[in-house]
Amino acid sequence: MTTTTAHSPVQELAHEHAPRMPFAERVPDFYRAMLRLEQEAAKGVDPALYHLIKIRASQINHCAFCLDMHTKDALAEGETTERVVQLAAWQESRHFYTERELAALALTEAVTVLTDGFVPDEVYAAAARHFDEEELAKVIAAIVVINSWNRIAVTTRMVPGHYTPRAR
Repeated sequence: MTTTTAHSPVQELAHEHAPRMPFAERVPDFYRAMLRLEQEAAKGVDPALYHLIKIRASQINHCAFCLDMHTKDALAEGETTERVVQLAAWQESRHFYTERELAALALTEAVTVLTDGFVPDEVYAAAARHFDEEELAKVIAAIVVINSWNRIAVTTRMVPGHYTPRAR
């Protein structure tokens, strides 16, 4: 594949890797269960927030396939390019997000990384100030599901770049 930009001549892109396995074909019942988890996790969570959670966790987990999918979905559903681009540096770009979104992003990072082996009390408390208990449980479910998808996609080397958002 070649590409041309305004600043450079035609350049050959790096080779696209192949997936390691067709995961959904190998464990179809598990895959369908994951899809049901995804549907349940999405219930009651603001779609714009859900996209931010999925994109941020996918950035942390270096999941190119999920980044491709979820950024395309977010943009197709009206999210701004600016907010998607700034998400990688949300702590320095706080003014692009609501306090509620910032609390969810902090919780997403804490649950995704677990550097200290736990989610810090202050991160959980900040999220609890912005979400009632049922909403918070749904946000946690959303974070858990995208982390599961990321681990599947990264492990099986799902190939980014071919996803097209479906019409809503």
